[in-house]
Amino acid sequence: MTYKEKLTAIRKQMHADNVQAYLIPSADPHMSEYLPKHYNCIPFTSGFRGSAGTLVITQDFAGLWTDSRYFEQAAEQLDGSGFELVKLKVQHMPEYIQWLGETLPHGSVVATDEKLLSILSGDLLTQTLSDKGISLTHKDYLNPIWQDRPPLPTDAAFLIEEQHIGQSVSSKLKEIRAALTKYQADFHLVSSLDDMAWLFNIRGKDVNYNPVVLSFALINQDYAKLFINPNKLTEAEKETLLKNGVEVFPYEAIENALAHLPENSSILIDPKRNCYAYLKVLPATVKVIKETNPSTVLKAVKNETELANTRTAMVKDGVALTRFFKWISENIGKIKITELSAAAKLRSYRAEQNGFVGDSFTTISAYKAHGALPHYSASTESDSELQPESLFLVDSGGQYFYGTTDITRTISLGTNTEEECMDYTLVLKGMIDGSKLRFPKGTCGYQIDAITRKPIWEQGINYGHGTGHGVGYFLNVHEGPQVFNPTNNPVAIELGMITSIEPGIYRPGKHGIRIENLVNTVSNTTTEFGEFYAFEALTLAAINTRIVKKTLLEQSQIQWLNDYNAMVFEKLSPFLTTEENNWLKKETQAI
Repeated sequence: MTYKEKLTAIRKQMHADNVQAYLIPSADPHMSEYLPKHYNCIPFTSGFRGSAGTLVITQDFAGLWTDSRYFEQAAEQLDGSGFELVKLKVQHMPEYIQWLGETLPHGSVVATDEKLLSILSGDLLTQTLSDKGISLTHKDYLNPIWQDRPPLPTDAAFLIEEQHIGQSVSSKLKEIRAALTKYQADFHLVSSLDDMAWLFNIRGKDVNYNPVVLSFALINQDYAKLFINPNKLTEAEKETLLKNGVEVFPYEAIENALAHLPENSSILIDPKRNCYAYLKVLPATVKVIKETNPSTVLKAVKNETELANTRTAMVKDGVALTRFFKWISENIGKIKITELSAAAKLRSYRAEQNGFVGDSFTTISAYKAHGALPHYSASTESDSELQPESLFLVDSGGQYFYGTTDITRTISLGTNTEEECMDYTLVLKGMIDGSKLRFPKGTCGYQIDAITRKPIWEQGINYGHGTGHGVGYFLNVHEGPQVFNPTNNPVAIELGMITSIEPGIYRPGKHGIRIENLVNTVSNTTTEFGEFYAFEALTLAAINTRIVKKTLLEQSQIQWLNDYNAMVFEKLSPFLTTEENNWLKKETQAI
């Protein structure tokens, strides 16, 4: 079926059910960012392959709501699909809800697969549209027309030994139960896959790039039930879980368990990370306490074992990156190198490292104007050949036993324009200012975001994405609750949180520049004014200085840059050949 034929088939079902609008979110029942192929609903319906968006279908309109990271990609991929791009004004805001309220007549029905809708979105839809006489109902219009729909993944899962994770499952459950007591909740439902992975020290291959397993958990003071395909675990692993107080049940049994909770009991549910359908199966007398998963904060604060292993993973990643950038510098203009072949070469260098599992996300290998697309994904159609001129942006990461990496470097491939040199220096200034910051305990991400943007703002320039996101431990490359972006997120930055710092400048049709390191929050000093924190740079990869306009840098910025590059050489040199060391020595030379 073509995309237009799928659209027609959906509208036919809508007409039969007297439904005026149908919503297709980018989600699964676990509210995941990266999805199993079974839940790639938006690509199936429209052809759009970005990781964020919502489709809205009426009888006379079909649109994709997505943010500025995907404007150019969406416009290209939606061409001829029957869907139009609707540009979000604010990233992550459900602006389609307002559109529905303004567009649909009184008494209309909006349908969606409520297993793909978060409780937060379901509540917002219901509250906003009910005032206009518009109701929400559950319908799945994709399954009847998705003839070759991929099945749910069946790959085996595995447990991580406590020595590699720093905390036992039983100890983590004790912390969750303390939170249940705090919130006066009898039960706790966990659906989000990274929380599941952290809580039960379990990993798997059910989602590309994220080593997670499709599963749910229902926890009270007496038991912890893990709902998972039982074939994913060995009998020995089930026994290990049982010794930690965890009993295994079939994946599909979660609905029945929720539907039979005791009358007048209470349940703690994270409204952002659980689906609306499961809220609706709860008995009417069950009290719902909507709060963030306790494991979200516990998971974000890494213990000493996790931090030590992450530092080891960073060394491995740094060795691979050094070899990759050396290869680029020595072969550009001599052999054919394209965006795709460069990404493949980088992966091959990572694969040489002991403990490498796979990429932590799709590598953004972007030359010249493609770099202006923050989430560009090279394809056989768009694959550009690198030439000895302009800028090459590479945003990539690896999953290792044990640790997750995420790094962006933008390098000069030859001759550069004055504008490219200026923009590169401004981005570097912002990245350094965020990285060398000393800040009081209790500081939130939006404050760090503004400080990082300041050198860029001063030139009347801005970028449309956040400055930083949390990163998991051999887990999701995007992790909360902390985030460095302009939204007034009240989450304070705590010791042991790993976060990215990645400012950028993007000029459509010309170039894009982003420089990214991962940092760990550490204690810095205590004065009469309180406790102050700082950042430890975890990422180990030379920051190219060839096109830096040194006159624009303050002395403290020059000092940080020189100290960082010196540290990179010191930590990586024992693992490099003499030839590689000679190359890296030049790359990290002080300016």
